[in-house]
Order: sequence, then C-alpha cells, then structure tokens
Amino acid sequence: MIILGIETSCDETAAAVVNSDSTILAETIHSQIKMHEKYLGVVPELAARSHVDYCDKVVRNVLQKANLSIYDLDAIAATAGPGLIGGLLVGLTTAKAISLISNKPFLAINHLDGHALMPRFTNKLNFPYLLLLI
Repeated sequence: MIILGIETSCDETAAAVVNSDSTILAETIHSQIKMHEKYLGVVPELAARSHVDYCDKVVRNVLQKANLSIYDLDAIAATAGPGLIGGLLVGLTTAKAISLISNKPFLAINHLDGHALMPRFTNKLNFPYLLLLI
C-alpha cells in the first residue's frame, strides 16, 4: 500500500509518500519560519495563505521524488485537526481533490494521533508504550 500524506496544521507545508512497510519513499517540506520570525510567532492568516501558495508545489515535488503519479497511490491522507483552521482547510481540500480525481480513498488524520502513533511507524514499537504529548 502506498499513501500520500499532506500536513498543513500550522506553519509548515509538508507531504510524504509512505508504503505499508513503513518506508518513507519521499518527503518534502516548505518551512515558513523566516516569514513568521519577525512577528515572534505564527500569524494564522499568513500561514494559511502560504499553504495556498505552496501546497500543490509540495505535493508535486514529493510525487516526483517518489517517481509516482496520483494514480499509483492507494490512498490520500491529510491532517484534519487540531490545528490552525485556515491551514487545515488548504491541506484537506487539496487531499480531497486528489482523492476525487484519482478515485482513491481519503483518510482524515488527527494531528495528535499522528504524533502519538509515530513511534510505532518509525521504530516498530508495540503496544503498550508510554507517551508524553505536550
């Protein structure tokens, strides 16, 4: 199984292609740190507008790196919350559009669940395990 994941919950536009063997086939990130640092924090409206400008480019780039098209994917996932609503809407809309065009399932992913379950993905950690998520 090959899944495209899109993450736009705050101030970075990111995408990755992973397979069911927990292999990251490709990943791309566009950071907004430089834009927000003069405000000493994330400005939600600026973050959302940057996601609009870069989400398609990040997705295109990650698919090129993985040498895949949207039709090679088995599913499309995106962060559905919690996060900044403007950014979340950009990633969700992009993922849902790709899902509709490619006729592949769409998966809405909880941002906090993603962080909590990542040790299982990256380190093959079995349940139970203790996690501090702040």
